This record gives sequence, C-alpha cells and structure tokens, in this order.
Amino acid sequence: MTPLATEVLGRLTRVFGGARDPERAPAMAAYMRDKFPFLGIQSPAQRVLARQVLAGLDRPAEDDLRDVAEGCWALPEREYQYFACGLLRRHARVCSAGFLETARFLVVTKPWWDTVDALAAHLVGPLVSAHPALVSTMDAWIDDEDMWLVRTAILHQLRYKEQTDVARLFRYCTRQAGHPDFFVRKAIGWALREYAKTDPAAVRAYVAAHRLAPLSTREALKNL
Repeated sequence: MTPLATEVLGRLTRVFGGARDPERAPAMAAYMRDKFPFLGIQSPAQRVLARQVLAGLDRPAEDDLRDVAEGCWALPEREYQYFACGLLRRHARVCSAGFLETARFLVVTKPWWDTVDALAAHLVGPLVSAHPALVSTMDAWIDDEDMWLVRTAILHQLRYKEQTDVARLFRYCTRQAGHPDFFVRKAIGWALREYAKTDPAAVRAYVAAHRLAPLSTREALKNL
C-alpha cells in the first residue's frame, strides 16, 4: 500500500469512526435493504468529514487511488465505500486505461445501485471517454452474466450529453431490453431519459420502434 493511501485510510477510519451515530445507522441500513452496515453518518456530514480527511495531503496518483479504494471496500461500513467513490470521481482523470480492472472489481464487489451508479457515471464513463479502446470492454460487459456490469455498461455514457455514442447506447438498450432484473430495466430507462435531455426526438423514435419493458419505457419517456 502506498504511503499516501496508508495515511488517508488511517485518517478516514479515525474521523469517520469518531462521527459514528448508532441511532441513525439502522435506518440508513434499512434503506439499503440491510445489505450493508452503516456508521450512521448522513451525506452532508460525510462530505464535510471527507474534506477533513484529505486536508493538507498531496493529490493522489493512480496507485494511491487504487489502494484507497480497495482499502475502503475492505471496511464493513458503507460510508467508507462512499468516500472512495467520491475520491475516484474527483481524480478519475489521473487514471490510466488499466484502472478499468480496478473499477470492475469495485462494481462486482459489495454491489448495489448506490456505488455501482456512482462508479458507472463518474469513473467508468470518464475512463472510456479518455481511453476509447476501452469501448471494447463495455461491449463485453453488456453481455456479462453479472447484472451490475450490464448496468454499468448501459449507464457509463450517462454524463456524455452531445458526446454520447447514440448507436451504442441504443444497441445496448436493445440488447438487454428483455433482461429479467429490475435494475437493468431501470438503467435502460434512465440512460434513455438522460439522453433525451440532449435529443428528445431520437429517444422518442427509438422507444416507438423498439419493444422495451414497461418500466424502461416509462422511465425513458418520463419527461417527454
């Protein structure tokens, strides 16, 4: 583990651990269907505490980010994974194409929509944009047996706006239109709804021409 990662994780466990709120923790865990334990720190406080953890430290390099993220994923409480997602979002630009392997590990380990969506839009998306050869990995993920990799492939262009590869977006949605899982069907609708902010006519035409799940259709057309 890099020296910077060791320092960050040490500070993190002290600062976040010291802010633990056992009264709030059960409700936060219940909101996530009790899949993960929580410290009980609400989002605004998490952001304040995260700034305290990072105050005065050097900007992380790729190896630092990998070690911090994997260290946070090894800790039980969900707030630590949220901290890692926030750090990766801020520094995604320093990561090479090889960091996608770390992103994959984070997506499939302790997966739920809260971390997967953050990683898809704010880590995987920027990585693919910066390293176009990674598109081939998205083409593989869309057919993966792991539904969270499928969801990530669908959502990775969520913030691309005019830079969206529209043919690829529509192809991914068509490819998984019959997927049995709620989270994939929801992702299809969300991705289409987001792109509709850029080109509503294209989304209307796509939805009219393709047989999507009712959930996907409702989500795609929600604001049209």
